[in-house]
Amino acid sequence: MPDPDPDPGPGPGSAPGAQPFKRARSHFADRITADGRDGWPVAAGRYRLVASRACPWASRAVISRRLLGLEGALSLAIADPLQDDRSWRFTLDPGGRDPVLGIRFLHEAYDARETGYPGGVSVPAVVDITSGKLVTNDYQQITLDLATEWRALHRPGAPDLYPEALREEIDEVMAEVYRDLNNGVYRAGFATGQPAYDEACGDVFRRLDLLSERLADRRYLVGDTITEADIRLFTTLVRFDAVYHGHFKCNRFKLAEDPVLWSYAKDLFQTPGFGDTVDFRHIKLHYYRVHTGINPTGIVPLGPDLAGWLTPHHREELGGRPFGDGTPPGPVPPAEAVPPEGRP
Repeated sequence: MPDPDPDPGPGPGSAPGAQPFKRARSHFADRITADGRDGWPVAAGRYRLVASRACPWASRAVISRRLLGLEGALSLAIADPLQDDRSWRFTLDPGGRDPVLGIRFLHEAYDARETGYPGGVSVPAVVDITSGKLVTNDYQQITLDLATEWRALHRPGAPDLYPEALREEIDEVMAEVYRDLNNGVYRAGFATGQPAYDEACGDVFRRLDLLSERLADRRYLVGDTITEADIRLFTTLVRFDAVYHGHFKCNRFKLAEDPVLWSYAKDLFQTPGFGDTVDFRHIKLHYYRVHTGINPTGIVPLGPDLAGWLTPHHREELGGRPFGDGTPPGPVPPAEAVPPEGRP
């Protein structure tokens, strides 16, 4: 998909400074492909996906990996939600080191790839295990390649998340959602002046209104199955009431106050591969404690009540086939289960 954001700036997983917020292009945009044309061929066990459950951009890759059954082919490292000035850290692991890569901070993989790299250290990141080098941090392309280039390693019954016949429509929907909503909440939250905030917040809720209309009589965004477009919308919606409504001042209404979007989000949350990857504790800790320019006290709010995520959604009445001709993913690997304190 073409990069929908022409402006360079801070990348995923980092808190920008006082300048107007502009999302960065990915500096390391090598692709892992079936034919290895960038020098990185798809191979089971060769690469490690580094993610944060706090980050919506990284969560896309975690969901895609699980839906496609790539757990045995692409290992997963989960970073501490509280990164510091040395970048994302592996303090959740014994000894504070990733057990596969042997590093304490993600910047070590970036440094192994390019000494003195001047940009930020972002997730998701895919690292070559043998060399310890970062391969890619292209958050827009990683999931598309998991769905297409990694097809030979998909589980039996894996869904087609990027069906060729629907790609033009999927790309169009994703570009609109990215511009106004995925990135729009950040533009509102990090705005340093009223006009910039007003414009960004207006874009957020204009897009939410349009999405509510689109989803009123259809279960999924494009076609009758889950696609990449639904994954990219979900990772913003699932954070909306917990952080974007208050922390980023996107407070015209809560997600739970829009019947269509709330039911749609609950439907996906209750679908295997979505909600079982979400850690609300990590999400809240990261946003409220790392973004000190917005929340200088570091206080993490107690709410919202998460019980609603498990209530009936009734979206099955619209039809649709979540996994198309495929099947749901199996149980979450025990080592990757979200702790109880992060779940509803």
